[in-house]
Amino acid sequence: MNSTSAAPGSQASLREMNRLRVLDAVREHGALTQVEIAGVTGLSAATVSNLVKELDVAGAVRLRPSIRNGRRATQVSIASSLGLVAAAVFGDRDIRVAIGASADEVMSQKRMPLPANHAADEGMQRAARLVAELAEQAGHTAGDLRALVVGLPAPIDTVSGEVGSEGIMPGWRGVPVGRAMADSVRVPVRIDNTANLAALGEFKFGALQGVSTGVFLKVSYGVGAGLILGGELFRGSAGTAGEIGHVTIDEHGPVCRCGNRGCLDTYVGAGPVLSALRPSHGALTLRDVISRALDGDHGCRRVLEDAGRHLGIAVAGVVNLLNPEVVALGGQVARTGEIVLGPMRDAIERCAIPSAAATVEVRTGALAPEEADVLGALTLADQVREEADRAALVTG
Repeated sequence: MNSTSAAPGSQASLREMNRLRVLDAVREHGALTQVEIAGVTGLSAATVSNLVKELDVAGAVRLRPSIRNGRRATQVSIASSLGLVAAAVFGDRDIRVAIGASADEVMSQKRMPLPANHAADEGMQRAARLVAELAEQAGHTAGDLRALVVGLPAPIDTVSGEVGSEGIMPGWRGVPVGRAMADSVRVPVRIDNTANLAALGEFKFGALQGVSTGVFLKVSYGVGAGLILGGELFRGSAGTAGEIGHVTIDEHGPVCRCGNRGCLDTYVGAGPVLSALRPSHGALTLRDVISRALDGDHGCRRVLEDAGRHLGIAVAGVVNLLNPEVVALGGQVARTGEIVLGPMRDAIERCAIPSAAATVEVRTGALAPEEADVLGALTLADQVREEADRAALVTG
């Protein structure tokens, strides 16, 4: 059988490799002029000019006039006939924004710090501004945006579209985030919990790929879970499924920020971990504790091992209820590996039904904590865009 592909080492093969180099440069750095592409790739200006013409004819890139250093130039960006999707994921003290043609093709992303206990208005204004900036840097406009997903580290009531707890993210309580953001960016907006989004990211790209029933645990400053049931993200009747951090493991325990006593969050979150170490280690951050534990600090290892045991007790109940194939640990604490996973497995084995405990695999997530929820948000934004397209076909 004759092959239609270019032979390795042929002129056609070399040209295809150079086209890919140009595309990779624009994907990595955002919109570039042809001179800038030449500088990044090491190709000659004439070669870049010819390759860009070919990519433009093929519909792979988008060209528009620009001014660089006072001279006219042609700006090259990745083309997207479907438009752009965006993610704006909030942490306790930061926001991470990304845009792309899809979750598989991220064009640009940026992180910006936020003050503790920031107000919703401030956070949403920064999110909308960053989305517009990233679109422009990628050679597009805000008008190319088709869908945005906003992630919040709090339970989301899908009925009201608001944060579902007065004690968690109090600056956001009672704010119709989806409606407010949609008014700002003028595209469909979906709101979801960051643990759900991280579970979705791991399901598409990471440790939960191919898993029909799985649990993702996000353990950083707080504790949350995302549930994959029947190969789909499960949110419950009002969107608050997976709030494992507010499962009571000791009804006489400390009062939690949600108002209950003895929640898992009061034993495993950053607050109790850092408080336990303060008398012996002084003021530390969660990153400090994790780094010292990995370096062999006995006190830091001990409190993280205790956290792993408490996690295992709570997860054992989930294992009994759902009988998952995989429980994946993500968030900052996942960096500790077996320091937390070992005690966690022991507690699951001790507290769960033997047959359920024997069939579940406990592992770390495959994605970095700062990318799992962003990729999940872009994955969901892909779905929102498709839903909007189908609705437009029906009404049009």
